[in-house]
Amino acid sequence: MRFLPLALMALLTLQGACSTRHQVQVAPVEVKPIHITIDVNVRVQKDLEDFFSDIDKAQEELAPTQ
Repeated sequence: MRFLPLALMALLTLQGACSTRHQVQVAPVEVKPIHITIDVNVRVQKDLEDFFSDIDKAQEELAPTQ
């Protein structure tokens, strides 16, 4: 019985030493708009040339030059 109060005090001391506190502060976040400009004309122009070159080749085969 003599060790029971001592054991309880030791247990409470160890339990108190294991508890931690954390405080996190979150700063306000600023959101700015993003402007993106993409130039796709070169790719579209190349695709169109490739598409129409097939048609031009087929047309040349049908009607030979004079």
